[in-house]
Amino acid sequence: MNNKKAITLALSAVLSAALAHNAQADKLDDIIESGKLRCAVTLDFPPMGSRDAQNNPVGFDVDYCNDLAKVLGVSAEVVETPFPDRIPALVSGRADVIVASTSDTLERAKTVGMTVPYFAFQMVVLTRDDTGINQYQDIKGRPVGNTSGTYEAIALEKDVKSWGTGSFRAYQTQNDTILAVSQGHIDATVVTNTVAASTLKSGKYKGLKVAGDAPYVIDYVSLAARRDEFGLINYLNLFVNQQVRTGRYAELYSKWVGGKPVELTVPHVYY
Repeated sequence: MNNKKAITLALSAVLSAALAHNAQADKLDDIIESGKLRCAVTLDFPPMGSRDAQNNPVGFDVDYCNDLAKVLGVSAEVVETPFPDRIPALVSGRADVIVASTSDTLERAKTVGMTVPYFAFQMVVLTRDDTGINQYQDIKGRPVGNTSGTYEAIALEKDVKSWGTGSFRAYQTQNDTILAVSQGHIDATVVTNTVAASTLKSGKYKGLKVAGDAPYVIDYVSLAARRDEFGLINYLNLFVNQQVRTGRYAELYSKWVGGKPVELTVPHVYY
């Protein structure tokens, strides 16, 4: 064998080994090797994500990102990402994982890989202490309202029409809706349990309370990674599983929302 042929064979072997390594490597390996996990998090959606008095990111999703980084043995970097920019941030490579209360819709799953649910939003009744409303059925016949165009507004208005009694008013923003309840323009509204928790915790609106769950569909949300990153998605699914079975999900839920956490399992689908 001449030297030229030997060199060629050696280079081919090196190239084949490199290609084999690249074929086996995925985003999970890249994150661990880089020493950093970049999480796309929405910071204008308390208590899931916001900024504290020192302008530091805080919230359920921020803690969840930190927990994930810890088990990976890397540092966490929160990439502030508005709701419309969550998927573009992931696809463009500005973030490694979406941890931003992203509903697990089939449409989104065409673009990104979504995990099993890591959080679930339950709709609740928000009212004043003096209304005598203690459960959803008590709002029948009352003046109620909600933020125009939202899922809960559509559902609540539909119920009011079916009851044939009471009244429904639409408001432009969620703050307007909550203010209307606080000032007595309406007796109640329906919001996510997280919005209710954040509203009560803020102390901005006196005399408000949660009066039980609303009988609406639960909104399940998932972590997301690039659709072809199977190793990372598998790891994220196991991480969500362990967050629940170790009690960490319940701990974070109690810290940021309060009360008993919403179940992440879907009856007759998976347990």
